[in-house]
Amino acid sequence: MSGKAAPRAAGEGNTRARLDRGRGALGPALELVHTGRAPTRAVLTAALGVTRATAGAVAAELEALGLIRVDAHPGAAAGSQGRPSHRLEVAEDGPVALAAQIHADGYRAALVGLGGRIVATAPGCETVDPDPAKVLGSVVEAGADLLRATGLRCVGAGLAVPAAVAEPEGLALNPMHVDWPAGAPVREIFTDLVRAAGLEGPAFAANDVNLAALAEHRHGAGRGARDLLCVATGHRGVGGALVLDGRLHSGSSGLALEVGHLTVNPEGRPCHCGSRGCLDVEADPLAFLTAAGRDPGPELSLLQQANDLIRAHHADDPAVRAATEALIDRLGLGLAGLVNILNPDRIILGGFHRTLLDTDPDRLSAVVADRSLWGRSGGVPILPCTLDHNSLVGAAELAWQPVLDDPLTALAGS
Repeated sequence: MSGKAAPRAAGEGNTRARLDRGRGALGPALELVHTGRAPTRAVLTAALGVTRATAGAVAAELEALGLIRVDAHPGAAAGSQGRPSHRLEVAEDGPVALAAQIHADGYRAALVGLGGRIVATAPGCETVDPDPAKVLGSVVEAGADLLRATGLRCVGAGLAVPAAVAEPEGLALNPMHVDWPAGAPVREIFTDLVRAAGLEGPAFAANDVNLAALAEHRHGAGRGARDLLCVATGHRGVGGALVLDGRLHSGSSGLALEVGHLTVNPEGRPCHCGSRGCLDVEADPLAFLTAAGRDPGPELSLLQQANDLIRAHHADDPAVRAATEALIDRLGLGLAGLVNILNPDRIILGGFHRTLLDTDPDRLSAVVADRSLWGRSGGVPILPCTLDHNSLVGAAELAWQPVLDDPLTALAGS
């Protein structure tokens, strides 16, 4: 028997070398397509710093995995010259992540594909049981029903909760606006339920505003920001998050940016945390309705009632206008303090804070500028969040991250 290796076909060595080099670029390439930063193969080639042949092999591998689609014959733009580059898009029929969100007024499940696309949603529920296992069981069941109905492959599951989630245990430390016990092991409960439902892939849990910021940074109003500050109020309370150099800053144990407990009115309402006059109780939908002299009803969520009131009566009701100005001033005071500490290059506001910004952007900007060291000279942009259900999209980002890190390994195990 000869000791010589079998001869390689012409070009086989070069092809194999390109694939070997390309495998290390699969994750970065997928993230570029996922976040919309590589719409064509030419852009992908430049962004990865590889040859056109290697970029082609990478794109072909991602297409073979069912993650993206490569359009080799795109139409040329009007007035353009030369042959247009292959277009790259996420696969519309590709895998999805199960995303779940719990908030004070209910919960929702959704399937989210690459690119932050919400593929399907289950009808939201308006009752949050004090037993987290019951609530999470219902939301996982709703997600499993969606997966069965669509027949799509699941890469994992992510959960957004209205509480700080301590790492590494995954404990909901302060679920103030849902009647759960402090320190509930939400990640463990969620993981067990996902496994029991027969769903594939890892399971994760994190704070809802952190996840909203992550989603907005990758797919929405925060795209392109280096140091992004997100402040939002949804159904109850106020949360904050910071994205630094493209990564969510969660602190040493997941508890960073509890901005809801900045004091903005020392003589204000008692807060659940034991202090007084925190943003959490001075600048959320309930605070607005109370300041406007309205008694919240049970028919709609507090967020919907506050949004409807300010949009319908800010111009013609002095009480609503005064309440709007008071909340903008308190929010601006809190944002100014955060600007002084964090020096972000962009601020985005979500939930009812987005409505306040839309209603009187000049007043909010003026308060921040007047109270912050760098507000006048730096002119930090304050923008509204742009994604619907950004916490759900962010929850899905948690489940997608292992795929973005290493597509071959992640999909081989799901």
